[in-house]
Amino acid sequence: MSDDDLLLAYYGDDLTGSTDAMEALGLGGVRTALFLEPPTESELTGRFADLDAVGVAGRSRSMSPDEMDEVLPEHFERLLDLDPAFVQYKVCSTFDSAPDVGSIGHAIDVGQDVFDSPFVPVVVGVPALERYVVFGHLFATVGDRTYRIDRHPTMSDHPVTPMTESDLCRHLGEQTDRPTDRFDVLALEGDGVDAEFARLLASDPEIVLFDTLDGSHLREAGRLLWSRALELADGPLFAVGSSGLGYALTAYWADTGAVSPPESVPTADPVDRIAVMSGSASPETAAQIDAALERDDFTGIRLDTPSLVVPAEAAAERDRVVEAATEAIGAGDSVVMYAARGPDDPAIERTRAAAEAAGVDDVGGRLGREQGTILETVLRETDLSRVCIAGGDTSGYVAPALDVYALEFHSPIAPGCPLCLASSSDEEFDRLELALKGGQTGGERYFERVRRGSSEYWPDSSD
Repeated sequence: MSDDDLLLAYYGDDLTGSTDAMEALGLGGVRTALFLEPPTESELTGRFADLDAVGVAGRSRSMSPDEMDEVLPEHFERLLDLDPAFVQYKVCSTFDSAPDVGSIGHAIDVGQDVFDSPFVPVVVGVPALERYVVFGHLFATVGDRTYRIDRHPTMSDHPVTPMTESDLCRHLGEQTDRPTDRFDVLALEGDGVDAEFARLLASDPEIVLFDTLDGSHLREAGRLLWSRALELADGPLFAVGSSGLGYALTAYWADTGAVSPPESVPTADPVDRIAVMSGSASPETAAQIDAALERDDFTGIRLDTPSLVVPAEAAAERDRVVEAATEAIGAGDSVVMYAARGPDDPAIERTRAAAEAAGVDDVGGRLGREQGTILETVLRETDLSRVCIAGGDTSGYVAPALDVYALEFHSPIAPGCPLCLASSSDEEFDRLELALKGGQTGGERYFERVRRGSSEYWPDSSD
């Protein structure tokens, strides 16, 4: 490869997961920009010239197969036009998906129609996020206990895509007819790794799942896959993976000198106040809201979500929230504007009932757009330079309300939910510091850490 070649391009199945992938690459020294739409040639100049990797944040995690057929081919073709050595379809490390929504298997089928890769590697485990794959089974840690994913207290009971199968080959078998095999921890260790991998590929599996218990397994997977990518003369290697794939590749690239990781972990300066907009109903986000509101310098503002989803009532509720938020910020507080505090919050059912009575179908979209309008107005009326958006779907609606078209990695805060630097077509929001977190990530003190710019998992970052 020449110095001008793009190492990797990826499509993320949601926005927060896409920033997780960007963090893995950024920490490995890979200069990456994440775009909300496939970038044009003119956008890959100026501040985005000489990138090592390009990402596109999508929403396919919530799409049906038919919707994927409408969206993914064009996005994949646009990534192919960038001529990268590697293309990734980025998925969550919990791998939650179903045949009828967010189907990873169907995304592989669509991708193969475009890329025609000799096989599709799948790398899911991310030790940094305490997600592991062992003998093909996925495990995830909550607190101090690690669960098989089909026994996980949240993911096994996910309201849309519950994980009822931990064997990822079997799980994919419900979503695609392509033959799948796995490369397990025993094959990844020892002196015969290359021979074992060659034997596996000789059996012509179309999908190969890699075990990932620790960093050494990631590094070996990165070595094996990059060597295969370099052998291809007529297109990139197409892979599916969580941010674990980024950690795998950057570990190997660092070993070979292809990239130079930063000498120290980047950090952010603290700020006096932040605004948090939360649409997440996860237990983890509820704990983060609770922890923030126990402090004297955070003010909580509950959104009247039944009013926000009813067109005739939304404007008055927006005005109320904006007034309360700007008043608190003016008094020196950070604010947490939230739609729910956990999955059992009665507001969730009241909101659904209000939307049904008003004839509103797209409840999540309607609520997300209202939250975006509220945050936009609050930012225009204050001098805040850093904000946080909690919830994957919420992030996908709120960021566009700020005319954000691209993000860059700024610094780590907690695994999978970094602080980013926004590029916006609105000058007022250009270079805004923006932290996006999914429902299951962040740690209890996440909102305060965003304000302080400190990380809980990198020992040489500020604390």
